[in-house]
Amino acid sequence: MALKGNLLVGQSGGPTAVINASLAGLIEEAKNHEEIEAIYGMEHGVEGLLLEEIVDLGSESDETISLLPNTPSAALGSCRKKLGEDDSERLLTILKAHNIRYLFYIGGNDSADTSHRIGALADEAGWEMHVVGIPKTVDNDLAYTDHCPGYGSVARFNALATRDAGLDTRALYSVDTVKIIETMGRNAGWITAATALAREQADDPPHLIYLPERTFDRERFLADVKREVEKGQGCVIAVCEGLRDESGQPLVSFKHAVGTDSFGHKQLGGVGDYLVNLIAEELGIKARFDKAGTIQRSSGIAQSGTDVAEAKMLGAAAVRRACESVTDQMVTLQRVSQKPYRCETALAPLADVANAERPVPDEFINEQGNYVTPAFLDYARPLIGGPLPPYARLKMSRVSKQTAS
Repeated sequence: MALKGNLLVGQSGGPTAVINASLAGLIEEAKNHEEIEAIYGMEHGVEGLLLEEIVDLGSESDETISLLPNTPSAALGSCRKKLGEDDSERLLTILKAHNIRYLFYIGGNDSADTSHRIGALADEAGWEMHVVGIPKTVDNDLAYTDHCPGYGSVARFNALATRDAGLDTRALYSVDTVKIIETMGRNAGWITAATALAREQADDPPHLIYLPERTFDRERFLADVKREVEKGQGCVIAVCEGLRDESGQPLVSFKHAVGTDSFGHKQLGGVGDYLVNLIAEELGIKARFDKAGTIQRSSGIAQSGTDVAEAKMLGAAAVRRACESVTDQMVTLQRVSQKPYRCETALAPLADVANAERPVPDEFINEQGNYVTPAFLDYARPLIGGPLPPYARLKMSRVSKQTAS
């Protein structure tokens, strides 16, 4: 017999441009299942759940739900709360009081850990409840899934930003010769790698890309920059905030980090500033840096249509699988076709997802460690929802000089 009861969903971690698409897909699918009696949401994830701050999503209008997929950031509110031992009894009391039989958490590795732990608590207490995780992270570092909802949109944002920064640099390269673009990413360089999607011709930016999957070599970096500058068109360099030195430590010391969340993640930043100063001091070249900050992860300006559709698909799939008695699993994306591009949904154990991190693989990074390979471009290009808008390219046909130089 179908397990009858109420559904509860929460959002966790850094907001993205499409996390609400997963929420919309979940709500719409839940209304198709008679065993789901009410649809509730946690305000600010498990942090709000512990305060019993629960909202009735079933009372929201169809118009509101239809707007969710194109609404960026986390509509329910998010958190970075790690459950403690003292939270167990309180959680179970609240789940039972609201007859929660279906629980969904939209997030990354830490959210998978939280979902797994809640499911284990319920199981130990004899409370039957189906728990399914829904992936979300712009970092794209979850294992067991081809890619993560949120990545396609942040990739598009950074490709657009890099292309525009390149035009700015080329226009004034005799003054502002080098531009550093610092992206988010921490331990994995997926976001930084996506800046390569800005390049349409061989001399287009970015000219250099550095990922945390490769040890940062100071002298090689300076040689790369010097070589590009000597071409006379300026140099645009994309770097990840999590670049590491030969000892495995962040290139910019944690003394520059501000704050640590309950999972022990420290806020990184400052790589762009460090490299600008390094270039000026060692090469005598003026450099500037751009850093979009958190706007890159949740901006709706560059939302990818592919990203929206897949996020929504995963939300709906999670409900269907939970109603089939699946529990302690995360729904995933599996690429089944490249041309034409198509993904289907699958499952991965929450405990496995929580304890794994997927870096950019070797085959996606060039031998010199300063750019990506065509294989990466083939992987990432379908995710950003179509080509970038076309820009004009003047022929710049010079007329004959009529005066003595």
